[in-house]
Amino acid sequence: MEAFVVELTIATGTTASAEHPLKRSERLQLRLFDGFELRCGQERLALPLNSQRLIALLGLRRTTTRGQAGGILWPEVSDRQASGRLRTTLWRLHRTGRAIVDCRGQLSLAAGVDVDVSTWVRGARQLLDDSGSADLPRLAAVPPVGDLLPGWYEDWVLVERERLRQLQLHALETASGRLLEEGRYADALDTAMRVLHLESTRESAHRAVIRVHLAEGNLGEAVRQFEACRAILERELGVGPSPLLQAMLATAELPLGLGRNG
Repeated sequence: MEAFVVELTIATGTTASAEHPLKRSERLQLRLFDGFELRCGQERLALPLNSQRLIALLGLRRTTTRGQAGGILWPEVSDRQASGRLRTTLWRLHRTGRAIVDCRGQLSLAAGVDVDVSTWVRGARQLLDDSGSADLPRLAAVPPVGDLLPGWYEDWVLVERERLRQLQLHALETASGRLLEEGRYADALDTAMRVLHLESTRESAHRAVIRVHLAEGNLGEAVRQFEACRAILERELGVGPSPLLQAMLATAELPLGLGRNG
């Protein structure tokens, strides 16, 4: 198919090419956490499912060829049929009059589309890379706790969902450690507990919670968290706490001998 650039029809009747960034008030916001949603200001755009799938794919992968997009989105049909479905999808997006997809060369989202996943990943990567850490504990305050595109079960979505889940777990644990170093115990504890909300069998998150309790001198709370961790691991996985976790309590000189149990 001949390359084209999807255009945005502005209220004045003029058009803006996706080649140039849109004005802030006219930018599109794509949300993929907690479900698909594409907005232009206060307007929620209604799109066919295939259009949503293509936009979501580009929001997660940034760029892709037409052949790759067709194979990913319609793996059950021939390459020719997938190419036809992709052309139809792009045509329907073109008819919306919105600058959504840039079709010159490889496919990508237009410059005027802001993606929530991209914004969050940049913050998480900065936190993990120890860049600009003074501002990044705010990431821990309101992290995206919803799944990526819930209800979508295609392989490419499942892979991205797990990748982002793991990135979120690591970022939150890192944030908890930074907050603890700053003496912000309540925030550090809340952030570590958010990790357990996402994955209750993650021992490193239990260790993060216990680390905060020990820093505050709350030995009883540390013991309770250890016992909660032991029970969850034995019930869900059939294993006991690791030597690393047991060593934390041994170092704290608890009188209960918990490091020798489990």
